[in-house]
Amino acid sequence: MRRFLSFLGLALLVVAGCNEGEMFPTQAASDDLLPGKAPARGRVAVANRASGTISVIDAKTDELVGTYDLPAEMGDPQPEPMYVVHTTQMGRVFVGDRANDRVAVFDAHDFSVVGTVPAGSGIFHMWADSRGKQLWVNNDIDNTTTVIDPKTLQVITTVSTPADLVAMGGKPHDVIVGPRGEYAYVSVLGLPGANDYVVQFSTATFMEIGRAAVGKDPHLALFRQSPWLFVACQNSDVVVVLDRLTLAEQTQIAVPGAHGAGMPMNGRYFYTTNLPGGGMDGIFTIDTKDLSVVGSMVNAPYAVPHNIALTPNGRKLFVTHSGGAADKVTIYTLSGNDPTPAYAGEVTVGLNPFGLAYIR
Repeated sequence: MRRFLSFLGLALLVVAGCNEGEMFPTQAASDDLLPGKAPARGRVAVANRASGTISVIDAKTDELVGTYDLPAEMGDPQPEPMYVVHTTQMGRVFVGDRANDRVAVFDAHDFSVVGTVPAGSGIFHMWADSRGKQLWVNNDIDNTTTVIDPKTLQVITTVSTPADLVAMGGKPHDVIVGPRGEYAYVSVLGLPGANDYVVQFSTATFMEIGRAAVGKDPHLALFRQSPWLFVACQNSDVVVVLDRLTLAEQTQIAVPGAHGAGMPMNGRYFYTTNLPGGGMDGIFTIDTKDLSVVGSMVNAPYAVPHNIALTPNGRKLFVTHSGGAADKVTIYTLSGNDPTPAYAGEVTVGLNPFGLAYIR
């Protein structure tokens, strides 16, 4: 009996450990990661668009720990890394290579190259669902989205941008997959008039099931605990909030130059960058409960504050500053008492840092 109880206790310990890993993306787990509960851990990978590399930053020490080349064969154009996606299930990091119409795949532990996957022409934003089933990659020259299986590294299908929007000059730009993996949302920009669009696709049939007119140059964010889809519209100076199931508009929040879009895992606050503002009033904080701007706007020390990544515990925020000669990622701390970012330092990376992602 004593041996049986010892075995049972060990088994329960193993099961609890497995469940804790599986629970990380859920509300129960994210409650343990609220500001003030845990130190920042992990790394942040940055795509250096003009250098053909990714830079990796230690999220605790804020130090550069490595720079890694995207794979290329003799005669290939220099890689052009755009955006970074991490899938925890396979421990892989995906980086879109616009110059070579493919996605480079790295091992998340040592950043060795796992392989590449072909995509379309004009790779831009990309996103993987939380279960690691599908990676959606937008191609703004082909006007398509390539859907990749992150486990097998095979192309599942190619989704065409709606023909009527393409006929008006529309191109797929940003993309995000809903928390349950049922829907993908693709922003389509470049349309005439005052509106661009967000198009909702089924991840089962890959057919369009809805669309919403929003502001110009839209970028997307959402989190599992909320019904909202946040759409930062740079050229309309507004964040549009949609119901992510029906795409009905809930409200609009005035934010100048709203571009980058990010939030911690608990989704308590939404952060967006004022890309064209030259660094003045560079970062805005929005309360996701009452849908209002919180506190003062935060200045950034460099121009073109672009994309955002946060540690899961919501204690640190990383911002790329883009441009041909740019080479900085700035870092900000956050607290439960004051969720507005406080400048904490910077890291020099490769040229034209673009997309970035937290990797644990």
